[in-house]
Amino acid sequence: MRTVDSIEALEALYERKPSGAALDKVTDRLTPAQAAWIEASRFCVLSTVGPEGTDASPRGDDGPVVRIMDERTLLLPDWRGNNRMDSLRNIVRDGRVSLMFLVIGATIVMRVNGRAVLSDDPDLTARFAHEDMHPRAVIVVSVSEAYPQCARAVMRAGLWSRGDDSAGLPGIGEMLAEAREGFDGAAYDAQWPERAKTTMW
Repeated sequence: MRTVDSIEALEALYERKPSGAALDKVTDRLTPAQAAWIEASRFCVLSTVGPEGTDASPRGDDGPVVRIMDERTLLLPDWRGNNRMDSLRNIVRDGRVSLMFLVIGATIVMRVNGRAVLSDDPDLTARFAHEDMHPRAVIVVSVSEAYPQCARAVMRAGLWSRGDDSAGLPGIGEMLAEAREGFDGAAYDAQWPERAKTTMW
């Protein structure tokens, strides 16, 4: 397999330079339009980096997935998950993060790059109270770059315009059964929807 192993070779392969708009769209803070778009997003992907490598974690909420504290600061609650803490461990050791926000039906993807810290301050976690539950921690992101992503990828995928591509796909239980001998994947998948309802927050 031939590989591209230098910046010079990469730039020669992609002869076209980025357009002015591709460069001009990047800001070092959230503009009002960017903020409005992010506030409409209930789902994002959080990417982090640490000694063991990279991690990308889906994050979702039943309202805005992040709160905008100011034009340079985002607050992302760490709601209940699988307790692997891959993203959180990375943030504690290396604060570099990227966020990719999606809005159902929209072809634009909003991207934010910056640095993050983890806070368990009670006043901060209380901002995200859901009934009687609070997140254990909040990821505080300092924005260094924000920009919208070209819509071509979402349009090519027909992400919001095609049918349900998940029909017939294996569940997590089936995957666990392949990874761990003797695991009852069918029972896990059958019980998961009810278990999720009681462990969402």
